[in-house]
Amino acid sequence: MSDGPQWFDEEAGPIVRPYALIRGRTHSSGDTFDLVATVRVIGDPPDELGPEQQLILRAARNPISVADLAVEIDLPVGVVRVMLGDLRDNGLISVTSPSAGGARSNERILKEVINGLRAL
Repeated sequence: MSDGPQWFDEEAGPIVRPYALIRGRTHSSGDTFDLVATVRVIGDPPDELGPEQQLILRAARNPISVADLAVEIDLPVGVVRVMLGDLRDNGLISVTSPSAGGARSNERILKEVINGLRAL
């Protein structure tokens, strides 16, 4: 047995938990972003951004949904939402939510699906 910690992969390096990236926060200062909301870059990024924020800005050069962005940068959606709120507060991105009319029809469809599942 060795005295120090063992790594399964020498190149892996230290592991940072996703919640540490957002300092344990579960919400940003703004609204919760819908999974289908569109994110796009609108400002010039400052040099002091962390690597994850830089990844978000690179991925959002072309409009991308919140869900696709989370997949693209391989982070949980909750973490991405908090980071997006921070970037929006700093004027670096814009987030466009789907139309209100579309949300109502989606709600109706979801209720019909739930009722259908209950009928099974």
